[in-house]
Amino acid sequence: MDLISKLLNKKATGLVTSINDLRDKEFSGIKLTSEEKFALSNFDKYRINLLNAQEDEEKFHLQYRQLQVIANLSDWQEFLKEGFSK
Repeated sequence: MDLISKLLNKKATGLVTSINDLRDKEFSGIKLTSEEKFALSNFDKYRINLLNAQEDEEKFHLQYRQLQVIANLSDWQEFLKEGFSK
């Protein structure tokens, strides 16, 4: 199972702080921890690599929408795990 499928199928256990929550925090002028910055960097690298790998427009848009959901709903700490640092 690929990383997107794992994240999309993961059961939510309550409110989490997402990647987009971290972006909002940073844009508000609140300093991020080094782990938070690392998670944002991992997500951005993963997003760019995944979208650049798409060979047709339909798949690109599907992946883009899935990444939006993940950035809004997944716990940012998921992006500290191995697999996102590539």
